[in-house]
Amino acid sequence: MVLFPPAKVNLGLHILFKRSDGYHEIETCMMPIPFTDILEITKADEFQFLQTGLTIPGNSDSNLCVKAFHLLKQKYGIQNVRIHLRKQIPMGAGLGGGSSDAAYVLKGLNELFSLNISISELEAIAAELGSDCPFFIEDKPQIAKGRGEILNGIDLNLKGKYLILLNPGIHVGTKEAYAGVSPRIPDRSITELISEPIEHWQKSLVNDFEESIFENYPLIRQLKEQLVESGAVYASMSGSGSSLFGIFDEKPIENQLQIRKHLVFEGWL
Repeated sequence: MVLFPPAKVNLGLHILFKRSDGYHEIETCMMPIPFTDILEITKADEFQFLQTGLTIPGNSDSNLCVKAFHLLKQKYGIQNVRIHLRKQIPMGAGLGGGSSDAAYVLKGLNELFSLNISISELEAIAAELGSDCPFFIEDKPQIAKGRGEILNGIDLNLKGKYLILLNPGIHVGTKEAYAGVSPRIPDRSITELISEPIEHWQKSLVNDFEESIFENYPLIRQLKEQLVESGAVYASMSGSGSSLFGIFDEKPIENQLQIRKHLVFEGWL
């Protein structure tokens, strides 16, 4: 079986407060985009994990795909598989690629072995792997709260818009990103802001990570500004960065967009 785990972007991201367990309470709208890794899962006599494409640092045993398999094997006693992950989504870029890969391993194993695990159960299992993992169980925009694992569907349709996704190759660690944020309760929720016309988003729908990260990495700020100057109706950093995206009413012509050396994906939503 071959699956295509998608990246996500954040439409607004509020850091509300630091919790007693050390995590931060957040609110954001996450939206899957048609930029994917490639995941092949087949039954095998011995477990094997093969990774190609972009190089993932660290030991393969720590890969979320491997952890997802062992977690489901522990819970359901499934047989061994061979997993081949072709990595195309940049790591540490605010795009959720690793979380998506793990969630799609769970979904693939559920189908491959006819386990009949419900969506809500899959989301609960995915939450054991990481805060963003439950979001990728369903392929739709959702409001995420808590650490990112409390999900609610939202009526959002950006079909017909054009997406430009940039990655400057700057790694922004999660710890570094949170260290620069002063949590606050905003006047209006992401749910309320996202319901307004997209033309209003640029002034009101903010990512709280941007302010400090833009100070530390001026290039990231410049790329966002260039997306807006190129005609994006909404441009933002995704997650804790460093990827940026612009949503356009139509495909920008070549000479409007002078930032293509940082381009990692473009296409219609």
